[in-house]
Amino acid sequence: MAPDMDSALGADVLPEGGVRFAVWAPRVETMVLELLGSQVNEHPMARSMDGIHSVTVPHASAGTDYWYRVDAETRRPDPRSRYQAHGVHGPSQIVDPADFSWTDEDWIGIELDDYVIYEIHVGTFTPEGTFLSAIAKLDHLVALGITAVELMPVAAFPGDRNWGYDGVHLFAPQVTYGGPEGLRAFVNACHRRGLVVILDVVYNHLGPEGNYLHAFGPYFTTKYKSPWGEPLNFDDEDSPQVRRYFRDNAVYWLEEFHIDSLRLDAVHAIQDLGARHVLEELNQSFHFAADRLRKKCYLIAESDLNDSRVINPPHRGGHGFDSQWLDDFHHAMHVVLTGRDQAFLGDYRGLPDLKKCLQNGYVYTGQYSAHRRRFHGNSSTQSLDRQFVIFNQNHDQVANTCEGERLVQIVGRDLFHTAALVLLASPFVPMLFMGEEWGEMRPFEYFTDFGDENLARAVTRGRRKEHKGFLGSGRKFQDPQDRSTFTNSRIDWEAPSQPDHAGTLRLYRDLIALRRANPALGVGGRQDSPIEIDEDARWIRQNRKGTDDSLAEILVNFSESRVRVPVSPASQDLELKIWTRDPIYSPATSATPLPARLRAGGREQSLTLVEMDGPSAAIYMTEKRKSS
Repeated sequence: MAPDMDSALGADVLPEGGVRFAVWAPRVETMVLELLGSQVNEHPMARSMDGIHSVTVPHASAGTDYWYRVDAETRRPDPRSRYQAHGVHGPSQIVDPADFSWTDEDWIGIELDDYVIYEIHVGTFTPEGTFLSAIAKLDHLVALGITAVELMPVAAFPGDRNWGYDGVHLFAPQVTYGGPEGLRAFVNACHRRGLVVILDVVYNHLGPEGNYLHAFGPYFTTKYKSPWGEPLNFDDEDSPQVRRYFRDNAVYWLEEFHIDSLRLDAVHAIQDLGARHVLEELNQSFHFAADRLRKKCYLIAESDLNDSRVINPPHRGGHGFDSQWLDDFHHAMHVVLTGRDQAFLGDYRGLPDLKKCLQNGYVYTGQYSAHRRRFHGNSSTQSLDRQFVIFNQNHDQVANTCEGERLVQIVGRDLFHTAALVLLASPFVPMLFMGEEWGEMRPFEYFTDFGDENLARAVTRGRRKEHKGFLGSGRKFQDPQDRSTFTNSRIDWEAPSQPDHAGTLRLYRDLIALRRANPALGVGGRQDSPIEIDEDARWIRQNRKGTDDSLAEILVNFSESRVRVPVSPASQDLELKIWTRDPIYSPATSATPLPARLRAGGREQSLTLVEMDGPSAAIYMTEKRKSS
């Protein structure tokens, strides 16, 4: 008999009163619902032929804690718990989504092309580390020019501090962040300010502590291997309800929390050999729900496969993601800036690969990767520019590649500013990591708070081993379980008041404003944007053209010396818009000013070369602007 895929699962408050409880648990023959604090607290549940246990309790209401008793004595939280108010090991709590008063009825989202993303970790974004305290910082993001806020995972995890990738209750926002009420308030506040909310979700594994899905059904499989424990069962026996669990979760965030877009963590670790991949199925469900709600919502993948099938539509044999993180940009840029060659960075050649990335997308398109010891990637020339999200920093790359150090600490402020201009003048969707906009100096480390001592020790050992390839610069290893590793990772909101940080913040604001105002600097047109480089002199020149025929010339010097960058023949005069060594951005540095204009070739006083001091970058543009 085919499984019942229509019955609602979870604890749902009914319009007429009472709560219906339903859970898929084919491994359990008899199940009892326990309501805590109720006069009648034990309610036997009816079991269907396909393992769905259900019961309706007329006197149950929101705010009540409950357990599922899976045998005579064993109590387990609900696999679809909306709230773990007492932590991942405690009872679940009934939540009525209708209790929240939304004010975003007219919000429909924005186009992916208009995303300027800002990634935050809720626990370290503010001293309080909550959704509500983060609301107070949203006006800063609006002033910066950000249009999309990306939250690292918020699904309930063990302890009170974690990156979020060890979540075990995927429907329950973390209690220490403020739970479901806090997340709804945060999303509502974002929409009130015109900000999109992207949520990072993890569908490739569950965390090792507080994961009770084994007690209910075959959520996991032994068919495959995973670096994070047992892989999820997406294609083995009894997998339809497992697939549904994750499909429903994606739609849940959209419907009950008004989340705009999802970023799926490490989709390359989601293994499914079925005829229709679970990711394609999930994409279809998500976009069907978005269409029904008449909202502009997108799915963004993290993938290290360099496989365009991830972002190709299903009719071209793809999974249908709207976009993906493009690690190649970070890796090529990091090698340009630092010259490092540890681990996977050894695969990148610096400027030539940065040029290839800006023109093509993937750097690895089928050539041999020495790090992987195999051929890697395929062509992305047919992919759209909006299908790539790029960054100079993110949570992974700061904590892993840079041993917790921020990029500005490693390369200095001039190179840091130079890289910022390249990022924000690119044809792809740009993303910043919290604090980057003022050159945050505090580290961002990997931290956990596991209660199982054996697990905690194993995580510390594993982290040390995993990090070995990047250790060696004299920095002390930071134990993930040490609370100071977490508290030291909080960003410093006092920093922007200092001159150097204030200059960096002004640069980021001006770059984002210039990008958003000029079609020549927005998403699109990479294949019509010629790029020239000089690998020895370490300069790069890119020309971009807007849909309104506006022109931009981007000149970049990555070297420590003065270089002469040739100017491309231009059909119009170009005016200097931003120069990273301008004293308003770098008050502590000095450099020979750049010419204010580039004259068209052949005219009197035309320039053929621009001399650029030290690490610096500039944007010259025509005067055409987007109509507002």
